[in-house]
Amino acid sequence: MQVSQRRQRVRDHFAGSKCVRPASIFDPVSSRIAYGLGFPFGMLGGSIASHTVLGAPDLAVITLTELAEQCRRITRASDISLLVDADHGYGNALSVMRTVDELETAGVAAMTIEDTVLPQRFGYQGQEELIPLNEMVGKLKAAVAARQDRATVIIGRTHSLNASNQADALERVKAFDATGVDAIFLLGVKEIHQLEAVRKVTSLPFMLGNVAEALGDETLAQYGVKMALRGHGTFNATVKAIYDSLKHQAEGGAPSEVVDTQADTDLISIAIGSTSYKDSRDAYLSE
Repeated sequence: MQVSQRRQRVRDHFAGSKCVRPASIFDPVSSRIAYGLGFPFGMLGGSIASHTVLGAPDLAVITLTELAEQCRRITRASDISLLVDADHGYGNALSVMRTVDELETAGVAAMTIEDTVLPQRFGYQGQEELIPLNEMVGKLKAAVAARQDRATVIIGRTHSLNASNQADALERVKAFDATGVDAIFLLGVKEIHQLEAVRKVTSLPFMLGNVAEALGDETLAQYGVKMALRGHGTFNATVKAIYDSLKHQAEGGAPSEVVDTQADTDLISIAIGSTSYKDSRDAYLSE
């Protein structure tokens, strides 16, 4: 599938009426498995990118180059439409333009640009600090202008519901709407009245972070929420599985004792793309 088609898949979904939960993915194996299970959309969180690439916490120490390289590994492994948390765009408005260029080249379908100060400044540890609204507007306009493929989806992300207040959130969302972005990513939605208020200032589709389980997909869809993230359970489960396997080995356990925890041949084949490679081998390496 062409990269533009993967991007158009996101656009078509945002133009629809349903709310879905993208798969949380972080590498080629999780990309292939998610797509094989029928997930059309995958999300690479900024924190998970840092965890996976660097084995580091979410402290904005990962570089744009490292993020783009990981995205490319993910997008080449399957036809899933990859959405990426591009943090603050790795700098000012000019840096945002470079970010869009690199992530487009890496095959990303959609990216979020947020209004937080990253990395956190001295004296602000543990606090979310927002950049001035006029600076954020400039960054989003730059992102929209920088994309080469008109199908690429640019999503303005605001942390204002957590970092400031609802009035500030409404002002920011209204300003984001005027920049030409394709959707709004809201962090910190806890109650439906918050969505009701924000819906009054924009007609753009919404994407949400973790929300209360009581706010089901059908309810969210009524307020224009097209995607709601489910957290990073995939990575967390993977870490636990690695730990359990290595702990068993470190304690001298026999392989026969953990057979039921192992992926079978068919699942391994999906994870490593065996069928595609076999088809190419048979087509071009056989007499």
